[in-house]
Amino acid sequence: MPLPLAVDEVPNPWLSWAYLHDNSDAILAATGQHVTLTVVSVALGLLLSMPLALLARRFRRLETAILGITGLIYTIPSLALFAVLAPITGLTAKTVVIGLTGYTLLVLVRNVLAGLAGVPAEVVEAARGMGVGPARLLLRVELPLALPVILAGVRVATVSTVALVTVGAVVSNGGLGQLIFEGFNNNFYRAEILTATLLCVLLAAVADLLLLGLERLLTPWARRSAL
Repeated sequence: MPLPLAVDEVPNPWLSWAYLHDNSDAILAATGQHVTLTVVSVALGLLLSMPLALLARRFRRLETAILGITGLIYTIPSLALFAVLAPITGLTAKTVVIGLTGYTLLVLVRNVLAGLAGVPAEVVEAARGMGVGPARLLLRVELPLALPVILAGVRVATVSTVALVTVGAVVSNGGLGQLIFEGFNNNFYRAEILTATLLCVLLAAVADLLLLGLERLLTPWARRSAL
């Protein structure tokens, strides 16, 4: 006769203040790693997507190739991507960051291109008529006007990255995903699983609200035009 599972022998609530109290350090560490992996991945994605989008915009024949490659990366299952990267970069945070950065590129490159394409042609022509050069035109006119669309892409990329970080637990760097995996491996420890899951949802919501606030702060003209 098989032995009963531990989950049947002891209380196993979904909500447990005792778990939060006894494991606060581990929860804070996992949350901190989750935030760090998200911020670094999205920041690197934005840093890479800007030149890629400008290259695609400058050379139209490259646009299909760039969007195709970023789209192909986006379709690779995260577990498979981490499995390919792990033999090269090891079971490190670098593996997770490289994978997550790749996943942000499709959304960010598309939004940068869409934002720049949405800049009114008459504004560009007026700036050129005033003797504004290509570099100043991009930095002082086009990018500021494209900012709302670019930041909308950053919001989407950030929220999706918060969710994908959890898969990094397969290479021992998954932030809150580490606690979720441990909860399943620890006789389905409900409090650990639910706590980490709720914190992931909370992080995604807070990140989205912060970026929305940043968007409104940096683009007050967009808010006024919507009134």
